[in-house]
Amino acid sequence: MSGATVSEFLAYWRNEGEAYVRRGDYSWMAELVPGGRVLEIGCGLGFGTAALVARGLAVLAIDTLPECLAASTARLGVAAGGVKLMQADVAALTTEKLATIEAFAPDAVVCWLMGAPAVTTGAAASDGGKAVAAYREAVHRHVAELAAKLLTVRVLHLVDRTAIAWQAKDIGRDTLLRYHLGTTLRDLPFVAVRRNALYRKLEGNGLDDARIRRAYPGLPGVVPTLASLLAERKG
Repeated sequence: MSGATVSEFLAYWRNEGEAYVRRGDYSWMAELVPGGRVLEIGCGLGFGTAALVARGLAVLAIDTLPECLAASTARLGVAAGGVKLMQADVAALTTEKLATIEAFAPDAVVCWLMGAPAVTTGAAASDGGKAVAAYREAVHRHVAELAAKLLTVRVLHLVDRTAIAWQAKDIGRDTLLRYHLGTTLRDLPFVAVRRNALYRKLEGNGLDDARIRRAYPGLPGVVPTLASLLAERKG
C-alpha cells in the first residue's frame, strides 16, 4: 500500500516521486504527450506537473487533496505561475469546476500513477491489492468519460505501475491494450493501437522484488514496470 493516512501517503510519494525523477521516468511520460494544453488529473505532489511544465506545456492540474496541491505549488516554485491548480474530484465535478476545465480547453488529458491513501481506496494489506485495482479502474473510467465530454481533447494518456515478465513484454502490450479498450475506453470515442502501448522498466526503484516474485509465482523474470497507453479521439 502507498500509505493508510494522508500523511503516510504524502511521505510515500515524496520518496517514490524523487526516485522517478532521478531515473527520468516523469520526463519519459511527458515526452509521450502530444499537444500543448494538458489537463492533469491526480497531480499528487507535482512531480509529473513539473515534467509537463519543463516541456513548455500549459497545465491545469487537479487533485482531491489540498495537501497535494500545496506540495505541488511548493515543488513548482516560480514555475507555478504557468500552471493552474484546482481542488476537484473527477468523479464528482461541480458545474463551476467543469466550466473552468472547459474554458482551459485542453487538447490532452493525462492520468499518471493513480493512487490515494487507504482511507480513500479501502485498501488493506490482506486484500492482495484488489481494492486499489478497483479504485484505479473506477477513476480511469471517470477520467476517460470526462475526456470524451471535452470536445477539445484529442488524446488521453494513462500511465500506471505494474509488474510483468519482461521477456514477454510484447504479449503484455496486447494485454494492456485489450484491458483499456474493454474497460476504460469502452463505448467512448477513443481508439488505441498497439504501437501506443508501452512499457518502461523501473530500474532500482527499491520495490521488494521478493514480494513481486511471490505475487507472480511461476513467472520468471517478473519486474516492476510503468505501463503507458496513449488513446486518440476517433476521427
